[in-house]
Amino acid sequence: MMSSQQLSELYQQACEVELQAFKPGNISVYADGHDMTVADFRVSAKVSADPLCNPDYSLGEKIFYAVKATREAVACNTNLGIILLCAPLIQAISELTPDLTLRQALSQVLTTTTREDAEWVFKAITLASPGGLGSSDDQDVAEKPTVNLGEAMQLASAKDRIALQYVTGYQDIFDFAVLIYYNAISKWGHQKWAAVSVYAGLLGQFPDSHIERKYGNQYSEMLAVKMSRLRDALSEAENPDQLLPLLYSLDHDLKSSGLNPGTMADMTVATVLTVLLEDVIKLSLRNKNLPI
Repeated sequence: MMSSQQLSELYQQACEVELQAFKPGNISVYADGHDMTVADFRVSAKVSADPLCNPDYSLGEKIFYAVKATREAVACNTNLGIILLCAPLIQAISELTPDLTLRQALSQVLTTTTREDAEWVFKAITLASPGGLGSSDDQDVAEKPTVNLGEAMQLASAKDRIALQYVTGYQDIFDFAVLIYYNAISKWGHQKWAAVSVYAGLLGQFPDSHIERKYGNQYSEMLAVKMSRLRDALSEAENPDQLLPLLYSLDHDLKSSGLNPGTMADMTVATVLTVLLEDVIKLSLRNKNLPI
C-alpha cells in the first residue's frame, strides 16, 4: 500500500499540475481571478493533504477535516470540489489488492459509504459554503442526513457533476478525461498541456455545475462552443504554446462575465490524480518488490 506521505505528494502534485495549466475562466499561474490567487490554492493543497491522506480517517472525516484545514488557512472555498473528488480516490488505495484495479477499488469505496460519511460531508459543505449552493427539499446539507453518502449524492447528481461521479463510479474521468490526458501526454509530453486538454474536453462536452448553480444554463451552450473550438485547436497544434493568445482572450471573455468553470477545474485535478495513482500502481505491479 502507498504510504500517506506518497499519497500526499501525489495529491499535491495533481493540484500543482492543474495550477500550471492555463484554464480559461479559472485560476492558474497565467491568471488569477474571482478574488482568489494561485497562492491560495497552493496553501489549500498543502494543508488539505494531511487530513485527506490520514489512514485513520473515514471517507467523511477525510473530507471534513480537509475542508476545515483549508478554511482555517485561506478563509474561502478554494477546493471543496477537489476534496470531494480526490478523497474517494485516496481512500480507494487502502482497498487496493493485486487483483483489483483502482477503478474497482474506487467502486467499493463509493458503494459502501455510510450515514456517518454523509454527516461529515454535509458539515464540510456547510463550512465551505460554496457559491450558489441554495437549499434542497430532500437531504439539505444544513440538516442531519437520513441516508448514506452515496444516496445523498444520488439525490444531488442531476444538478451536480461532482455528485454524479459518486453515482457513476467516476465514469466521466475514467472513460473520457483520462483518455484525453494520455493522448495529450503522448503528443506533447507536458502534464500542464495535458491538463488544459482535459479541461477543454470536459467543458466542451458537459455543462459546468458551478456556473449553472449561479446562472442557470444561459451560458452553457456558449461555453460548449468556445471550448469545443479550443479542443479542436489543441488537437491540431504541434506546439501548444502557440495557443497562448487564444487562451488569454478566452480567459478575459469568461472572467469579464464572471464565469468560473470551477467544477471542470476540480475534475481536471481528479483526472491528473487518477493518472498519477494508476502510474504508481502499474509500476508496483511490474516490480513485485514494491508494495502497492
